[in-house]
Amino acid sequence: MTLATKVHQKEQNLNITSMSAQSPTIPLLTPYKMGKFDLSHRIVLAPLTRQRSYNNVPQPHAILYYSQRTTKGGLLISEGTGVSDTAQGYTYTPGIWTKEQVEAWKPIVDAVHAKGGIFFCQICHVGRVSNSGFQPNGQAPISSTNKPLAPRLKANGIDIAQFTPPMQLRTDEIPQVVNDFRIAARNAIEAGFYGVEIHGAHGYLIDQFMKDQVNDRTDEYGGSLENRCRFALEIVEAVANEIGADKVGIRLSPFADFMESGDSNPKALGLHMAESLNKYGILYCHMVEPRVKTAGEKSECPESLQPMRKAFKGNFLVAGGYGREDGNQAIAENLADLIVYGRIFLANPDLPRRFELNAPLNKYNRDTFYTSDPVIGYTDYPFLESTT
Repeated sequence: MTLATKVHQKEQNLNITSMSAQSPTIPLLTPYKMGKFDLSHRIVLAPLTRQRSYNNVPQPHAILYYSQRTTKGGLLISEGTGVSDTAQGYTYTPGIWTKEQVEAWKPIVDAVHAKGGIFFCQICHVGRVSNSGFQPNGQAPISSTNKPLAPRLKANGIDIAQFTPPMQLRTDEIPQVVNDFRIAARNAIEAGFYGVEIHGAHGYLIDQFMKDQVNDRTDEYGGSLENRCRFALEIVEAVANEIGADKVGIRLSPFADFMESGDSNPKALGLHMAESLNKYGILYCHMVEPRVKTAGEKSECPESLQPMRKAFKGNFLVAGGYGREDGNQAIAENLADLIVYGRIFLANPDLPRRFELNAPLNKYNRDTFYTSDPVIGYTDYPFLESTT
């Protein structure tokens, strides 16, 4: 650990101590300086796919959804937003590769900033988690591999998702995809976002390159751990060069095996990425807990993110089924700088306030997570005042 890192952590711990001395503020509600951003608390809105962006264009109803969950000095990460016309794999997910999409994002971002929120756009590419119906000219999805993905039950528990066998990207095609991320980042800044989070998790394209269960390449993007991480780091470098490293985060899930994307040595993968990212000086690394291996399920796990936490010199965010108590504990024990909340933040737009008062939480309704309705399961969860 460098001297600067030790000083930084000591300052943060002093902040917690001094805040606690003044009032019974809980660790999650202590302020935190994330680069140039002054956060008023440690509770972050997770990137949550909501499938309500018709024709891949963000809609006016998203203004209410995001502004409901905005607090002054609170960090929000947008839903996964496609970087190109090949990046889509789900109905009604937003993009940021066209002028129309950029313009549609502007009032949504403005609404968050009007309430004092810090808003980052998660830019992503699903890779082989798609089918030809989502692709331009009905072509095959692109990936690190041509290995097909088995059909699977959709989140609604009824429909089956079918995936078209992917087309393995040629070595000379990879720079174009890297460039798509760079342009998407530039577009996000044009739309008013303060920064971007690169989606390198959950079995999507970047993960398909990193994980050896998927990546069967024999070129410089396959084989060794360094080669498999090359694509991810080229994207980080391109995006950081385009908009500034102080506006860039990345999300990683080394321990997860979403969409048949597991790795034989996830700890080594996570550690390699944490150490390699330091070279680019990006703002934050957002990692998914090892206990969350499959979507929506939490399990006991002997592994820990602590080696990555110690290796990465920037701000460290964690996600993975946290509640109030274990979130407080993680901050108090310096296991993370910020805690990212998904489903319970969806169901409780005033989550920081509820945590402050230790108030009961609304229960989320999984059946309405991915409906296309602009209100139900989206902006109709009650605030504390309206439930008392």
